Amino acid sequence: MANNSKVVQEWFGKADQDLNQAVFLLKNDRPLDYVAYFIQQAAEKYLKGFLISNGWELEKIHNLDKLLRECSKFDKAFLAFIPSFRKITRFYFESRYPIGYAIEYTSKEIYQALEDVKNLITFVKKKTKI
Repeated sequence: MANNSKVVQEWFGKADQDLNQAVFLLKNDRPLDYVAYFIQQAAEKYLKGFLISNGWELEKIHNLDKLLRECSKFDKAFLAFIPSFRKITRFYFESRYPIGYAIEYTSKEIYQALEDVKNLITFVKKKTKI
């Protein structure tokens, strides 16, 4: 478990860097799609860290809905996050790939997503076995 614990801490550390980057960009009036990307990445890495702490084998997946459903196999309370995280999942794809139209996020959406991810992080830390 100690080796697994180190890996989980590394995932959480990377996620914290992503969250700090999102906050920095937001405070410095950088494009909101960049902020959105780092918000999504922080959530994804915390969820993967939780899953890894429970013996999950890492998969290349960016869909927070699917990751939350995987997490719910260990704790059904993760299902409550799904509605608010559907939008955050789109942040990854909309910021990374051409989608044929301009992406515009409101500051309100971004601040809400940031708050949602902070709440998820608090929840994950309480539930993670490391």
